[in-house]
Amino acid sequence: MTTETPQTAAQAPVRTLGIAEIRKAIPHRYPFLLIDKVEILEEDKKAVGTKCVTINEPFFQGHFPEHPVMPGVLILEALAQTACAMLLSRGAYEGKIAYFMGIDGAKFRSPVFPPGVLKLHVEILRMGRAGKFRGQAYLDGKVAAEAEMTFAVVDK
Repeated sequence: MTTETPQTAAQAPVRTLGIAEIRKAIPHRYPFLLIDKVEILEEDKKAVGTKCVTINEPFFQGHFPEHPVMPGVLILEALAQTACAMLLSRGAYEGKIAYFMGIDGAKFRSPVFPPGVLKLHVEILRMGRAGKFRGQAYLDGKVAAEAEMTFAVVDK
């Protein structure tokens, strides 16, 4: 059983961010740091994040205790964190932070239950002070959620 999509299974990362590099790039901390690793496939353009979904996540205590399902908005947040970690881990963006500006075309295709590994595919569509990216979250090779999101990159 694979968690990679065919189009990226053969593409080797040019750079990998572990948890230390992710924490250096973005301000999120437990319990809101939602990514475990980012593999950058093309600098400032494409990356695949990894989120290990376990029953130990604090949101499962209330969403829903008898039927734990990862909230869709947190899947979108994990996609956004993947895109921001890719961009903000480069020297050109030192001292910057990214804020959500909008989410378009969000679709939730299938629920995400623990245990599982989300593969968070992001592609930058436009970059500048305001940027736009497309994201798709895969669980077991199937799309669980997708959206296009806009963000602003500003000084901290």
